[in-house]
Amino acid sequence: MNDVVVRAAGPDELEVVEGLLKEASAWLAARGIDQWQYPPHTDRITRALERGDCYLAFRNDKPAGTLQVDDFADPEFWTADDRPETALYVHRMAVSREASGEGLGAVLLDWAAGQARDAGKTWLRLDAWKDNSGLHRYYEEHGFELVRIVDLPHRRSGALYQRRVNRDAPVPRASRSD
Repeated sequence: MNDVVVRAAGPDELEVVEGLLKEASAWLAARGIDQWQYPPHTDRITRALERGDCYLAFRNDKPAGTLQVDDFADPEFWTADDRPETALYVHRMAVSREASGEGLGAVLLDWAAGQARDAGKTWLRLDAWKDNSGLHRYYEEHGFELVRIVDLPHRRSGALYQRRVNRDAPVPRASRSD
């Protein structure tokens, strides 16, 4: 999968990002998974676009995935003991159904790990839906370890995962175009 280009999404690409997230939401619902069964958080996505923290992955010049990578450690999940400043965090990662099963998610996670490495961080972290065991397996298969599950009644997410950033890793497979 050497034909992937990852670049910061612009504020004018809100509809593209939301389209990828809505497609993922519909796919999850069709499988009986209640994750992301709400409209995308347009306000959060807009702020991420304005900050340059929201990215699009392209294959053959076509949007195939999205993710947000930043230093926001949700304080309801990550505590001072976790040393939140030692990590970058992945939020709202989705891959188009057309690109599904081709390894794009792994490429995006490797790319994000490269961003963490380049920022001098030790960890790449994320929080996942607490009851999506398939998603938990997916992250574990891609080098993430479960830190803990935070069970807050008002949050469906809360399975906290992290992956150590490999300082000696080769350049991530996706190229970056800014």
